[in-house]
Amino acid sequence: MNRYPLWKYILIIAVLTIGLIYTIPNFFGETPAVQISSVKATVKADLALHQRIEQILQRHKIIPIGITFDAGTHASIKVRLPDTETQLKAKDILNKELNPQENDSSYVVALNLLSSTPSWLSSLGAKPMFLGLDLRGGVHFLLEVDMQGALNKKLDSLSSDIRALMREKDLQHNGIEKQDSGITINAQDENQAKNIQTVLQSRFTELIFIQKNENITGTFTPASKKEIQDNAVKQNITTLSNRVNELGVSEPIIQQQGESRIVVQLPGVQDTARAKDIIGRTATLEARLADPAHSVVRSKADAPAGTDIYSMADGNFAVMKKGVIFTGDRINTAAASFDQNQTPVVSIKLDAAGGRNMRETTRENIGKPMGIILFEKNKAEVLTVATIQGEFGSDFQITGQRTTEQANDLALLLRAGSLAAPMNIIEERTVGPSLGAENIEKGFKSLIYGFAAISVFMICYYTLFGVFSVLALSVNVLLLIGALSILQATLTLPGIAAIALALGMAIDSNVLINERIREELRGGASPQKAIYSGFAHAWDTILDSNITTLIAGLALLAFGSGPVKGFAVVHCIGILSSMFSAVLFARALANLWYGRRAKLNSISIGQVWKG
Repeated sequence: MNRYPLWKYILIIAVLTIGLIYTIPNFFGETPAVQISSVKATVKADLALHQRIEQILQRHKIIPIGITFDAGTHASIKVRLPDTETQLKAKDILNKELNPQENDSSYVVALNLLSSTPSWLSSLGAKPMFLGLDLRGGVHFLLEVDMQGALNKKLDSLSSDIRALMREKDLQHNGIEKQDSGITINAQDENQAKNIQTVLQSRFTELIFIQKNENITGTFTPASKKEIQDNAVKQNITTLSNRVNELGVSEPIIQQQGESRIVVQLPGVQDTARAKDIIGRTATLEARLADPAHSVVRSKADAPAGTDIYSMADGNFAVMKKGVIFTGDRINTAAASFDQNQTPVVSIKLDAAGGRNMRETTRENIGKPMGIILFEKNKAEVLTVATIQGEFGSDFQITGQRTTEQANDLALLLRAGSLAAPMNIIEERTVGPSLGAENIEKGFKSLIYGFAAISVFMICYYTLFGVFSVLALSVNVLLLIGALSILQATLTLPGIAAIALALGMAIDSNVLINERIREELRGGASPQKAIYSGFAHAWDTILDSNITTLIAGLALLAFGSGPVKGFAVVHCIGILSSMFSAVLFARALANLWYGRRAKLNSISIGQVWKG
């Protein structure tokens, strides 16, 4: 009656083995490390660099725990070190040796923390869970994309394209103006306005052109407006990901939240000041022609109508034309260097389209001024205004950086890609590693104390069946952590709270089973019959209660975000693992202990009171 077939025991052993293998890596901790990755497209992180790093460390008498080469999209070499003091020393030495010229960095040497999981476990795909920001320390940003800024940037580009098309078609006009809602073209008469509308509508399908007298106004269609805004968020996420890769941060969280917000979390970052400086900067770049008569003025009031005026580092103002020659998304590479006067500059190489625009613009405007504008945190600063001396294309230099550090940071931002739209930092939080360690200690202490209290109560109240319940509860925790490790989920403080909730729900199932067995015994059933009926009849109640709770967890998973979603993941997995451990595993223990006894007069399940 109370015997499992062999295949059920094999299934239980297999599940426990898998759970144990994937749970173990979480107990090995992390090792201080240094991560080296390439900055330039012409310089690769490869096996030759691996050997060079070994030689550098050997020359400086630094003995690493291990050096690994990770191939992939962002190849890197990771050096494990015995302690943080050696880690900092190795970082400084490698940075100096690999980047001998301060103004021209070829490699990013970043501090990191790597799992200490043995190689034989890693070869099986067993990796520890990721720890969230609140447990590991690091930096957190909540950024909001300026949707109107994305539309304005697209309007700038379209204005330039419309001007070029009308020159190509020899369509005369009295001016093109960009407004917040669209673009207005002033024709010379109504007939010409009608011709211009026909030409523009056939070419620029993302705009709706409406003619009124001599004016044609182009506004975005609803579909194109939404597409531009969605693409702006996606492009900004890609750009931020590239910046994180430049920093050498592992296991970052960069994801969209709502329609216009982006969450950036960098757990385990040790150099938090550097991360805040680079990730927190929301720079975009534009090149424009300056007003030839008033390229630099002392006051905004001195700027002529129909131009844009931006501040300069020296306190003056630069007067720029509205047409944009290229934006930061046309930049292929950017590197800090020095010019012939030993002044810090940023050398830039554009893509084919950007180089073509630059070549055409410089050829037609020799002797006229051109400026480079940096947009950052809703502020614009003109980096440089220089006279075009001759035709040039995709390769040129930006001056105006006062220090080599500023030049290096600007090069990093431009190299990582341009933002499709400006962003505002609406939330910024830094969690120190000591606070993260304290959160881990308190969280796991609460789990241990809760587990111990439950264990004492169950054993005292249900005796041997209480022991079965505690063992089943242990298996539930094992399977839950193993599943989270397999999924490579990120554990946060809400996740630890969900584990505590899972313990309570799992033991509740065992209480139902044990009380059902007691009820059968009070009704006069034999011990073997009571065990069988207790597990069989309690199963329906356990299934119903867990399904309703699972539905609530799935709703949190579908509609929640951030910590709520992390809680929901642990909660849902905990429900499934508790059903396995409380019913299948606990019954296997009862069957092994009592199932093979032909004559069973009593069972150890505490005091059974008969009415």
